[in-house]
Amino acid sequence: MNYWLMKSEPDAFSYDDLVKKGKAEWDGVRNHAAQGHMKAMRKGDLAFFYHSNIGVEAVGIMTIVEEAAPDSTDETGKWIAVHVAPVERLAKPVTLKAMKADSALADMVMLRQSRLSVAPLTKAEFDHVLALSKG
Repeated sequence: MNYWLMKSEPDAFSYDDLVKKGKAEWDGVRNHAAQGHMKAMRKGDLAFFYHSNIGVEAVGIMTIVEEAAPDSTDETGKWIAVHVAPVERLAKPVTLKAMKADSALADMVMLRQSRLSVAPLTKAEFDHVLALSKG
């Protein structure tokens, strides 16, 4: 199993939106590195749903339910998307500030490449952020 952190602006698509839909296409990703990460995703992988720009925090866990397929929002056919479903809301959100302040997360890809909207996590990083969410 692989672990990920996936960012979305909550005013465009939030974790609550995902819960209401039950399943959604993670589309609109137009960065080659992020696309590479999405191509590596496998059904059953887990990802933190991270609210970017507003809130700047991990708020929930989702699972990959469909692997890479053409992005329905891309008229060129160049980009891919995955489908995700909610697993659970975090007991308490884990802020970017808390992640940056934690030495156990110092090597986290998202903290080193902050503009990346889809980034891998190690199992240890995933477990640590999960522990932070439980207080």
